[in-house]
Amino acid sequence: MSTAATRILLVDDQPLLRAGFRLILQAEPDLTVVGEAADGAAAVEATRTLLPDVVLMDIRMPGVDGIEATRRIIRDRAAAHDPRVLILTTFDLDEYVIEAVRAGASGFLLKDAPPEDLVAAIRIVADGDALIAPSVTRRLIDTYAARLPAVREEAPPPGLDHLTEREREVLGQVARGLSNAEIARELVVSETTIKTHVGNVLAKLGLRDRVQAVVYAYETGVIRPGGS
Repeated sequence: MSTAATRILLVDDQPLLRAGFRLILQAEPDLTVVGEAADGAAAVEATRTLLPDVVLMDIRMPGVDGIEATRRIIRDRAAAHDPRVLILTTFDLDEYVIEAVRAGASGFLLKDAPPEDLVAAIRIVADGDALIAPSVTRRLIDTYAARLPAVREEAPPPGLDHLTEREREVLGQVARGLSNAEIARELVVSETTIKTHVGNVLAKLGLRDRVQAVVYAYETGVIRPGGS
C-alpha cells in the first residue's frame, strides 16, 4: 500500500527560488508541491484552500511577512489539518526568525543549505518532529536571546518544578541543539530512553515540539546565551 505524498506549499517572493525548490522537491517520490505564494497573505489563504502538510516559509516578503503569516497559519489550524511551518532564513539578515519560531514554526533552514538538507528537513517536520540544527540553533538563539523576556530569579518558571532532575538535564541538552542519539551518548543511556524523556518534557510543559522546548529553555533560564 502506497503512502500519500507530503504536500508542500512554497512561500517566497523570489520566483527563481520557488522554481528551484520545486525542481528539487518534485524529484522526490514522497513529496509533492501543491502550490506557491509570493507573500504572507497569499500563503495564509493558500494554506486554507490547498491544505499542505508543510509550508516552506520565507521571512522577508512584501506586505504580510513570514512571521505574521506563520502566526496566522498556526492560529487557524484545525484538528483535521495541522500544517507545519518550516522557516527559510539567510540567518545574517533575518534577525526576527526567532519570533516566527515562537509563533509556532517547527524549525528553520538556511536558504543556502544543500538540496539533500532541504528534503531531509521537510521530511523531519512532516513526521511531526522539529528541525534543530545545532550550528544554527545555538548561534541564532544566543544572538537574539536579548529579545526574550527577562528571567525572574526568585521563583522557578511555571512547569519546571514538574520535571525530574533527569528531564531537566535532557531539556538543557535539547536546548543545546543535540539530537536524541547525541544526548543518549552524553548521558550514557539508550536513545529510546531519551526519546521517552523528551516526550515527557514536552507533555509536562505543554510544548508542541523540540523547537518550542529550545525557546522555553532560553526564556526560563534553563540554559543561558553562550552557555554550554
